Amino acid sequence: MKKAENSILRSAASLAAVAIIGTTLLTGVDKLTAERIAEQERRVVLEQLAQIVSPDRYDNELQDDLLKISDELHFPRGQTVTVYRARKNGEPEALIMKLAAVRGYNGMIHLLVGINADGSLSGVRVASHKETPGLGDVIEVEKSDWILGFSGRSLQSPATTEWAVKRDGGEFDQFTGATITPRAVVEAVRLSLEYFQANQALLFQAPAQNTTSEQL
Repeated sequence: MKKAENSILRSAASLAAVAIIGTTLLTGVDKLTAERIAEQERRVVLEQLAQIVSPDRYDNELQDDLLKISDELHFPRGQTVTVYRARKNGEPEALIMKLAAVRGYNGMIHLLVGINADGSLSGVRVASHKETPGLGDVIEVEKSDWILGFSGRSLQSPATTEWAVKRDGGEFDQFTGATITPRAVVEAVRLSLEYFQANQALLFQAPAQNTTSEQL
């Protein structure tokens, strides 16, 4: 009986040891995997942001210098806009707003809008959308150079009244068979510039609100 009890105790101890070792290994693997995923997400974000503001223009940790803003007038439908701020030697260089154009043909069009410290656009890119293939998807830089036409523009060039597609009396081209999509993008970019113009000091001076990695 004594031998049987000892055998059971040894088996239980062995199982407990295996369980502890297994749990420790799994915890280590999970942590390593999570770190790799976070690093990969960080690289993806930086690659996307680099299309708007060249990395040689800033020396701060762009992805960590975040600001969250909400303003129904400029960013409707309750969206929270993420602002990435670029600085060189502590001085404001540019920022990138992650926002949505809400009047797309098939829903929201998610944009990255880069604005230089002087109020001009450093660039605009489409992060994601559900617009009609072959028509509305021409907003993608891979499909046409239309989106590149925003670079260098500002509220003075063209004038605010001309921030519209040509069909509406504005400066910007629409697409054959698809006016709603470019109209939505132009409107969203204009609203972004107007918000920047009214809140530039806040945008650059407010303390960072979120220092965790974020995927676009």
